[in-house]
Amino acid sequence: MPFPEILQHDHPLKHLNTFRIDVRAKHYLRVTSVDDLRAALADAQLAAMPRLVLGGGSNLLLTRDFPGLVLHIALEGREILAGTATHHHVRAAAGETWHDFVQWTLAQGVGGLENLSLIPGTVGAAPIQNIGAYGAETKDYFLSLSAFDPATGEVRVMDGAACRFAYRDSVFKHEGRELIILDVSFALPRAWQPNLRYAELANAVAEQGIAAPTPQQVADTVIAIRRRKLPDPAQIGNAGSFFKNPVVSAEQCAALLEQFPTLVHHRQPDGSEKLAAGWLIDQCGWKGRSMGAAGVYPKQALVLVNNGGASGAEVQALAAAIQADVCARYGVMLEPEPVFI
Repeated sequence: MPFPEILQHDHPLKHLNTFRIDVRAKHYLRVTSVDDLRAALADAQLAAMPRLVLGGGSNLLLTRDFPGLVLHIALEGREILAGTATHHHVRAAAGETWHDFVQWTLAQGVGGLENLSLIPGTVGAAPIQNIGAYGAETKDYFLSLSAFDPATGEVRVMDGAACRFAYRDSVFKHEGRELIILDVSFALPRAWQPNLRYAELANAVAEQGIAAPTPQQVADTVIAIRRRKLPDPAQIGNAGSFFKNPVVSAEQCAALLEQFPTLVHHRQPDGSEKLAAGWLIDQCGWKGRSMGAAGVYPKQALVLVNNGGASGAEVQALAAAIQADVCARYGVMLEPEPVFI
């Protein structure tokens, strides 16, 4: 085996996933440079193993010990780029903590990412999931990224079109799943305007009596809302919102409204309707309930939690039970956001 000093074996992953699932990796490598990747994957034995690229572990559910090589991306660095007359350009390495990066941009006097404050995970995970919150998504501010291709050993630069962003989706969940993101660049508007399209955020800003909020004030408001509604992964194991908000046709939504007049729904630009998954789960009586050591967070039905010692299988079983109840009542199948490993 190469890297006798840094390649670790039978490595615990409990503190490398926000669900705090206690599983182990057969082999583990903390990646701090592209050379680490090239050298590791040049080894035939390592290259042939199952491979898991791990960032902050905030968007996955580990259901078993991992039988191959875990590559923990710990690349660091943040910088302001040249930009254009209309946009600031900023770049961060994939291993940077997302929230810290957002706060750093604000400290540089650059607004744009404030609505995405306090989302757990790393910068490298943001485009994979096309993370979003409070009326903003990664794709709205994305410029480009660099990704390592294990098949060729080369680094590719990809723009937004190549990333094929969709709702909580991207090419990296499909045929590009083998690519390893190294850094991500964003284009943030110089003529900044607050994004208060999300009603809860707009109301929270108004309640503070802020007529013209700054980017930092918007960020602080988002942080306060998230802390009020969502558990801190450092205190209670979770992966944030566990299910995507389902999108249905206007016809299906109308039929549901006839039977359930208080159904929470939001019209989409293409005429479809996005339903609130948390509302559906709550209406099925799951908020605050548990199955074994896995449970549904009492303050937000969209969040599944590890109440202490839960296995990935317990969380998976809870998710399946919720899916079955929602489907039986509403005819809608909820889709998990985290990747099951």
